[in-house]
Amino acid sequence: MTLNLRVMTPNQVVRNPEVQEVILSTSSGQIGVLSNHAPPPAAPDIGIPKIRIDGQWSILALMGGFAVVDDNRTTLLVNKADKAVDIDPQQAREVYLRARDEAARAIGGKKTIEANSALRRAKARLDAIAALVPEKTTRVTQ
Repeated sequence: MTLNLRVMTPNQVVRNPEVQEVILSTSSGQIGVLSNHAPPPAAPDIGIPKIRIDGQWSILALMGGFAVVDDNRTTLLVNKADKAVDIDPQQAREVYLRARDEAARAIGGKKTIEANSALRRAKARLDAIAALVPEKTTRVTQ
C-alpha cells in the first residue's frame, strides 16, 4: 500500500511521488505516516524527513512548514525544501560555518533568534548530505 506525498514550497512542487512511509520531525517529536493512516495535522520542524520510496530512503532538508494528511495523501507545505542530491557540499559547509560564527556573535533578542534559525537551516542541509552519503560525511564539529 502506498500514499501520495506532495512537498510544496511557495514557488514549486519539490516532490510528488508515491511512497510507503514518511517520518517527520516536529517540535513535539517524530510522527510516522503510513497508508490508511491519519495522524493529526503537524508542523514539520527544520530538519530531515525520512521518506521511503520502493524500499529506499529519500532525503530532503525541510525548512519548517505544515503537514496535512488525508485519504492516503500527505501534503507538506514548507518554506523551503532541498533535495539532498541537489545540495553542494562545499557551499553547505561554508554557509554552516558562517551561520555558526554569526550565531556566536549575535547579541540581543531578534538577532539571536534569526542567527540561531539560520544555523538550524544550515545544519539541516549538512545533515541531509551526510544522510545521503554517510561515508563521505560533511558534518562539522560544533
